[in-house]
Amino acid sequence: MVVRLTTQLNKLGSKDVEKPLIAPSLLAADFADLKNELQRVSGADLLHLDIMDGLFVPNISFGSPVVKAICQNTELPLDIHLMIKEPERYLQEYAKLKAQAITVHFEAGGHLHRTLIKIKELGALAGLAINPGTAFESIVALLPFVDLVLVMSVDPGYGGQSFIPEVLPKIRMLDRYRVKEAKHFFISVDGGINEKNAGVIVQAGADILVAGSAVFGATDALDAIYKLRNAGKSRL
Repeated sequence: MVVRLTTQLNKLGSKDVEKPLIAPSLLAADFADLKNELQRVSGADLLHLDIMDGLFVPNISFGSPVVKAICQNTELPLDIHLMIKEPERYLQEYAKLKAQAITVHFEAGGHLHRTLIKIKELGALAGLAINPGTAFESIVALLPFVDLVLVMSVDPGYGGQSFIPEVLPKIRMLDRYRVKEAKHFFISVDGGINEKNAGVIVQAGADILVAGSAVFGATDALDAIYKLRNAGKSRL
């Protein structure tokens, strides 16, 4: 049974939520066989969708028509990652597609507090993504308003990159902050995640592992999800 992300968030930190949650990144899927690819990852906890505009990042991925088709072919919660300029213009569009989480980039600028509040008003979890070069201190003022912080462990825009280990201290800072301030938000990590580094990432404080190539590049995606989840538990 698929569990809503809001339910998982409310239980975060308790023994009722098994860390880590695994979020296959659809960017690494075979788009010529999308329906089958969605079935291959049906055992995941949520589905990560990278929306790219060719402006904020150099690549272009897909938009709402493809997301609508995805909705019709999976029961997994949708985690929408807007790698776009002026993301506030598209919040309602993706909320209508029943996205359970919508994440915008700190680096995209704009009135971020207003954007995060708007996402909540639309009924989704409000996520804030930060690039490898963005310091933890830059986002502290926004942390009281987020439900999810997405730590990019590669530079956004392309799949298949290697994990940048220098982001681990930032994950630890986020985890220490939420404990000290009694705040409730997911820490999600995206980029270059595999069985070899999953354990240290979860140990640093991550709740959600976003993985593209490690899942969709495997012959048996369900087995890859299982192994990635177990690797993430290995240091807990």
